[in-house]
Amino acid sequence: MREALAFLENLPPVLTYFVLGAGAALENLVPPVPADTFVVLGSFVATHGRATLMAVFLVTWIANVSSAFAVYLAAHRYGPAFFQNGFGRRILDPAQMDTIGRFYDRWGIAAIFITRFLPGFRAVVPVFAGVTQQRALPVGVPIVIASGIWHGMLVLLGRLAADNFEQILAVFATMNRGLLAVTMVLAVGVTLWWRRTRDRGPSPEGAGEP
Repeated sequence: MREALAFLENLPPVLTYFVLGAGAALENLVPPVPADTFVVLGSFVATHGRATLMAVFLVTWIANVSSAFAVYLAAHRYGPAFFQNGFGRRILDPAQMDTIGRFYDRWGIAAIFITRFLPGFRAVVPVFAGVTQQRALPVGVPIVIASGIWHGMLVLLGRLAADNFEQILAVFATMNRGLLAVTMVLAVGVTLWWRRTRDRGPSPEGAGEP
């Protein structure tokens, strides 16, 4: 953590923004990238005059939303063909894709909004929104709003860290552990649904969502 902070503190402001924006964008492509930590540290650096809080917020928010929507668009264009044949069909069969589509039709906006706060799921959910051909507006709006709230909270944490760095980092770590626990529970639920519904053929209209 301190090594990352030292790295950011030694960068010129323009490069600081670039690193933060790249991290915020890459988490939608490579979920293990610790983008949230970099946003907090970047905000901490901003309080010491190396950048500005508003710029840190805007750069990370816009980069995160843009990459999430780019992933959605790519999945919307190429996803259906991928899952119809070969390896993609082994991941999700047509009946499962149909169930996921109905889930998005009913709960898509709420699901996308909530999962933007959850590590891992925030990268996956826009992908399947695209694969199931969800409309752009119901996908984009919750991504924009939830990502704005989340990055605003991270910037605020970084600002507060200027007064008590160790304590704020401890709060951040606790928060992340809680979110990760929720993510793991949901991951187990999705895995159980996948195993239960695998290769059972087309599910009846109105069947339960994943």
